[in-house]
Amino acid sequence: MLARVCQVARERSLTPAVMTFEPHPREYFATLNQRPELAPTRISGLRDKLAALAQYGISQVVVERFNARLAEMSANAFIEHLLVQGLHAKWLLVGEDFRFGHKRSGDIDLLREAGLRHGFEVQTLADVTDRHGHRISSSEVRTALAVGDLERARHLLGHSFHISGHVIHGQKLGRTLGFPTMNLRVAERCAARSGIYVVQVHGLGERALPAVASLGVRPTVEDRGRVLLEAHLLDETINAYGKLVRVEFLQKLRDEEKFPDLPSLTAAIAEDARNARAYFAVHGL
Repeated sequence: MLARVCQVARERSLTPAVMTFEPHPREYFATLNQRPELAPTRISGLRDKLAALAQYGISQVVVERFNARLAEMSANAFIEHLLVQGLHAKWLLVGEDFRFGHKRSGDIDLLREAGLRHGFEVQTLADVTDRHGHRISSSEVRTALAVGDLERARHLLGHSFHISGHVIHGQKLGRTLGFPTMNLRVAERCAARSGIYVVQVHGLGERALPAVASLGVRPTVEDRGRVLLEAHLLDETINAYGKLVRVEFLQKLRDEEKFPDLPSLTAAIAEDARNARAYFAVHGL
């Protein structure tokens, strides 16, 4: 889809642009109806989404806040205010099942009719499938990440799942246990399953650095339920506070566990580090 947008933009001397919504409309309505379990999990945070769009050639991204005003906006107003007046759209590419406007009242036919009046063309893109004919969708990616199937997620995404962010100060418990970690905040409702992963960390030097990471709520030492990503570098000691890093997930080692005491936790972390080293001994960086 992005390649098609960029191709047409080049052919017509237009700016390749993407419109996205924050929060996800389903998340907004789940919160509004007090049904948080219906909110979709997040495959990536906004920073990673914007970086990926730029990587694929998109030069303009419109992040439209999805709130009551937008939820109640009629389909015609959506076209007038957002597409015509806001984006000055000349060519649109949407999925075949695209719906918009209050109560999803707008459809492709309405969009094409408006295009004739306002001078923009509308094209649709059918479902994208892999070589086996399986549909590639965000739901499939979420399912793969929810069960810890990183290989499937990598196949669907076209790249390894990753989380980026600035390294923040934590409780320094890892340092006390002999395994200092870099801590990153994680978007709420992160799609990835909590657990221990083999990862590599980008952004601290010319090459990626091998590491083992914990994604979860740290049940052994904390009870606030806040999801955190903690990465322990295997061969480096770096003061990374404040630096922007990207943690690339390579293999899941195990689920998150609550241990009876700190010595048990320390032994488990040591075993995780050994398993991560074994992974890199076979696969390299």
